[in-house]
Amino acid sequence: MKPQAAPLVVRSALREAFAQLRAAEVPSHTLAGELLLLHVLGRDRAWMYAHPEEEISAPEAERFFKLVSRRAAGEPTQHLTGKQEFWGLEFEVTPDVLIPRPETEHVIEVALDRLALRERRAGRPRKTEGTGLQIADIGTGSGCIAIALAKELPGAAFVATDISSAALAVARRNAISHGVTDRMRFVEANLLEESGEWRVASGERKPPGGGISFDLIVSNPPYVGRREAGTLMREVREHEPEIALYGGEEGYELYADLIAQSAGHLKPGGILVLELGHNSLPAVEPLLDESAWTKIGVTKDLAGIPRVLASERL
Repeated sequence: MKPQAAPLVVRSALREAFAQLRAAEVPSHTLAGELLLLHVLGRDRAWMYAHPEEEISAPEAERFFKLVSRRAAGEPTQHLTGKQEFWGLEFEVTPDVLIPRPETEHVIEVALDRLALRERRAGRPRKTEGTGLQIADIGTGSGCIAIALAKELPGAAFVATDISSAALAVARRNAISHGVTDRMRFVEANLLEESGEWRVASGERKPPGGGISFDLIVSNPPYVGRREAGTLMREVREHEPEIALYGGEEGYELYADLIAQSAGHLKPGGILVLELGHNSLPAVEPLLDESAWTKIGVTKDLAGIPRVLASERL
């Protein structure tokens, strides 16, 4: 009679997963293994490290190692767990949207700083609630930028546009999860094009924003050049939506239209905040013509890369 195999416990499951993911050259393989096990067990990290000898049931182990195999084959961890943290909030992510990146949080920081500075220059107390502000998020994807701003500015109203109806469905679900749907309208449109008509609750057809002039427009547009596709990690190249990744052959082609359309939709003194690709600043900054824009500023990310370009409408 064969001796019964020892039960699989948290510690040994992680050790085996780490080995598989490391052999597959998965970036941050330790974190990936931990997140997948936490997802399967429905636990948090504190519990996991407090219970390294906790037994894992056979069905849980089977599900866990199937996910580990898929991660080793290149699927992003976020697609396997269906979530990603951004600005301290949990967002649903699917293959229909770009996975929120930490560097995009600089867009939130710059937008909030610019709004506060504008109030200070006007001699008004800082609008901590954002009361009366009209804000647009162009190319919203998962909705992470708009929703994070909505949580910080509970008095502001938002329009979130995307060319992808599938992405907008994800953004709507995230807005519901975070309780901000009453202040957010979702618009299927190419950037802010007037031709991207949409139906409001009344049944009227209007351009994105319904003719609104915005106080703030934010965007993390597609900015990867198709010529750079071969340099991307396979997780990105093979699994994230091309429509959200590529901004043309060079990567910065969408900015000209985005900046021109924003100029037509911002109030005087309105703020534009754009995320940049790693090498796009020299091509994008000159598009902010001094006849229409002022107070241009560039913010670098933690790697020293120019990441956010901001300006104000004259």
